[in-house]
Amino acid sequence: MKLVNRLTLTTQAAKKRAQKLFCAFLTLGFPNIQTTEDCIWECEKAGVDILELGFPFSDPLADGPTIQKASEIAIQNGIRVPHAFELIRKLRSQGLKLPVVFFTYLNPVLDYGYEKFVTEAKQSGFDALLIPDMPPDEEKDLQKLCKAHDLSLIFLIAPTTPLSRAKQIADASTDFIYYVSIRGVTGARESVSGDLEGHLQSVRKQTDKLVLVGFGVSNSEQSKKIAKLSDGVIVGSAMIQHIQSPGFSKKSFFDFVSDMAQSTHSVSARSGGSAK
Repeated sequence: MKLVNRLTLTTQAAKKRAQKLFCAFLTLGFPNIQTTEDCIWECEKAGVDILELGFPFSDPLADGPTIQKASEIAIQNGIRVPHAFELIRKLRSQGLKLPVVFFTYLNPVLDYGYEKFVTEAKQSGFDALLIPDMPPDEEKDLQKLCKAHDLSLIFLIAPTTPLSRAKQIADASTDFIYYVSIRGVTGARESVSGDLEGHLQSVRKQTDKLVLVGFGVSNSEQSKKIAKLSDGVIVGSAMIQHIQSPGFSKKSFFDFVSDMAQSTHSVSARSGGSAK
């Protein structure tokens, strides 16, 4: 039986209905597996459209101090690739409907074995891979495996990406394009980059795929502002910061995520973005 790709269905529906998408990032096993599980359920209840589950890695080149520290703690907790598959398989069996993207670096996938990794990722209930240190013109065997198993591959475009390169990346990316809003690593920022709109307009000329913006989004005001310029918002470091805050609880996390999701969803497609 062919397993459905929830991410493809979600992005197709968003384009058809001209809706903005809100994607939340969590680090697997931070501060422990149970908290990750609880937060995933709160994300679904809070109106998150896409979940990005980050696998902890010792050399996360795209991540800033917040996610680096979360990864360090998760690694100390003994988190390994099978834990990701086990968790999502368990949540799918309990009715989780959210599309889930496996965020990782290439080394863990290479170490696990491409075919074994892709097969188990799909069978456990993942819908996509996002590997920031794998450019689209490399690792063609892995890309072929993902296509054969209907596992989407998401690629990133940065403000420094030449337009010719951006076109190549956009063509290779499945379902949506992850646009990096800032020059640098992940981490909550106090303001949105002033040249974001111009860069997004340039990317849009290269593709009609949805463009979601991440890196640096820290509050509902920023998520709303970015949603007006794009097709959706990705929030990571701010999620981790909330989880590690003294007042953290499932209820406080739900409220935080719900506020960000509602701010994103409140933006009409007529305000900006390319949902076509």
